[in-house]
Amino acid sequence: MDEGLLIVAVVAVILAAICRRFGLSAPLVLVVVGLGLGWIPGLPEFTLEPELVLFAVLPPLLYSAALDSSYVALRKNVRAVGLLAVGLPLATTAGVGVVAYYAVPDLPWAAAFVLGAVIAPPDAVSAQAVGRRLGLPRRVMTLLGGESLLNDATALTAYRLALAAAVGATTTVWDGILAFLIAAVGGLIVGLAAGLAVAFMRHFLTDPPMETALGIIAPFAIYFVAEEIHASGVIAVVAAGLYLGQRSVREGYATRLQDTAVWRSIDAILESFVFLLIGLQLPQVIEGLGDRSTAAICWAGAAVFAATIAIRIVWVFGATYGARLFPRIREREPSPQPGAVFVVSWAGMRGVVSLAAAFAIPLTVDDGSRFPARDAILFLTFVVVVGTLLLQGTTLPLLIRWLGVQGDERQADLVGLARAQDRAGRTAFARLEQIKAEIPEGDARLEQVKILEHWIRARKNLAWEGLGRDSDEIGESPTEAYNRIRNELIQIQREVFIDERDRGRIDDEVLRSALRQLDLAEGLGDSRKQL
Repeated sequence: MDEGLLIVAVVAVILAAICRRFGLSAPLVLVVVGLGLGWIPGLPEFTLEPELVLFAVLPPLLYSAALDSSYVALRKNVRAVGLLAVGLPLATTAGVGVVAYYAVPDLPWAAAFVLGAVIAPPDAVSAQAVGRRLGLPRRVMTLLGGESLLNDATALTAYRLALAAAVGATTTVWDGILAFLIAAVGGLIVGLAAGLAVAFMRHFLTDPPMETALGIIAPFAIYFVAEEIHASGVIAVVAAGLYLGQRSVREGYATRLQDTAVWRSIDAILESFVFLLIGLQLPQVIEGLGDRSTAAICWAGAAVFAATIAIRIVWVFGATYGARLFPRIREREPSPQPGAVFVVSWAGMRGVVSLAAAFAIPLTVDDGSRFPARDAILFLTFVVVVGTLLLQGTTLPLLIRWLGVQGDERQADLVGLARAQDRAGRTAFARLEQIKAEIPEGDARLEQVKILEHWIRARKNLAWEGLGRDSDEIGESPTEAYNRIRNELIQIQREVFIDERDRGRIDDEVLRSALRQLDLAEGLGDSRKQL
């Protein structure tokens, strides 16, 4: 069914592009379309292969998210992130396991905890996308991002332990804790070692295309090596991504520009693919239920779904305000806004990792009998994944607006940028004065120094202008006029180069080289829009 998966990927990207064009939530639309397409007669079945998700989809998504994450911000919020990424998945595993044990008649305890671990990890992709679009506070985004980076490792480790107990392997609580620590520490060591190796190779190459190519294969290789030695592949990929993300500021500009464009495209393809694939699983999940009572399994689905949402809300509020009983935490951390706390508690949509783990449950146990209630676990997982995506995903933007949870960091960011730009400009001016003193009068190089002085002054002015009133109030600023006229002149030059190619006077390779230089020049004028 490789051709079928290719078709799914193509359709998913097209639908996601349409959603982005019209400002729609791509994950929700893709899931709903997948649910509809799955029932069309004659269409082939698109089976979600666990290996495809865990080895081909999860590593690059985690790696890309880690590259964009702030190690400094995560370190400042390590306690809160740890409670969300480690404590909450374990609490969800236990709580959902208890509810499922009593809701599904033939579900043993071990299998119930397998279901709890399967459902435990939220997929924060859509939540972060909504947050960026609506301007959530930076600390909320840091918590959601940190949770999404690390909760998969916690949940998948708990899943393996529960699965080992369910299939007949003997294990104790202490064995489980030891296995968890070994997986975490081993993954951290592998990730940091791999990050150092990749950083050295990229620095040695000084070849942007090959540096980007090395970055693309890195998450797959790191995940594979870590899993082969029974360490956490998730933690290894995240650790390497965080390290390389911090070092990226030292890379060449061409590598940074190329990496950003490539990883954004990879993320768009993979995220679109998995959300459409989620919806397409419904017919197989329903067929697998066989002769189970519809009323009983629907009641169980409602109970597990409600427990999943309730456990997260209780945990987030309890951990947030319970920690503030300690004076040192009250002094060190700002008082949380109740609205922001509720947004974090509501941003618990589940995703493809949960479905992949459910489909990875073996058909039989060690004694040759069927895995207990595997069909029910698949169905309940599907209910939670689709239910949270549709309920929480559709209401989260409205909730953010209604509660007024928005960040106020923009003005502070602008002030910080202006101060840094002012210092950078003064330092650059001082160096230019030294260079000017070494150039004799009448030398043509002095004209180039004047051009560079104007460029530095324009950069300083651009940063300070961002602190003033909007251009709608005071009209076009000098820097905006400069950028507008410059971009118009750049476009005129583009047209000339293209016309020269069309007339056969220059080759396509010459045209591409000229356009790249013009593109980079135009990109300098977009710095204000990026903040």
